[in-house]
Amino acid sequence: FKMSTDPEFASKVVDVVGLYLDPPAGAVVLSFDEKSQVQALERTQPVLPLAFDKTEKRTHDYVRHGTTNLFAALDVLTGKVIGQTFRRKRTTEFLRFMSRLVKPYPADQEIHVILDNLRTHNNDAVSIWLAKHPNVTFHFTPKGSSWVNQIETWFGIITRQAIRRGSFRSLAELIQRINNYITHWTEDADPFEWTATADQILE
Repeated sequence: FKMSTDPEFASKVVDVVGLYLDPPAGAVVLSFDEKSQVQALERTQPVLPLAFDKTEKRTHDYVRHGTTNLFAALDVLTGKVIGQTFRRKRTTEFLRFMSRLVKPYPADQEIHVILDNLRTHNNDAVSIWLAKHPNVTFHFTPKGSSWVNQIETWFGIITRQAIRRGSFRSLAELIQRINNYITHWTEDADPFEWTATADQILE
């Protein structure tokens, strides 16, 4: 937890938490972010798995096989995740992902997207995209407050369960692991239970 220095901290917390605890009727609420520079690391020796009375063991040294950027959005009401990897992390990739994200929904479906206020998420090109998608509203989290964005919780889970403990012989193998994890997660997804009110957070 980190207290934000954002002058609009309180109003943004009220806005985002309101979407978690009391979303507009019939609306879709999506929590979005990018996990940058995910490394495909190959351990120099095979990982020794967890066994009775023994912890998992892996070498401290590794070979790097490149990096990818994971763009992901969590459907707050269902727990399902939509994800895609990109070589770069620019406004171009962000808008490509946003277009894919909203495509399955009807043009009049109310969609609220929670995200941080990076320059790649808030510029003239993004404004033009939003004008073409009047059913989509962006809700920016306070500066330095990634903890208020639920997708960050999911990023922690996929990192622990599928990425950090892996040994990948290529970047393609890492990307395949990520895609498989998202597929299996979504098949049996449950939403996270957000309990803290805005007043409790601000207090």
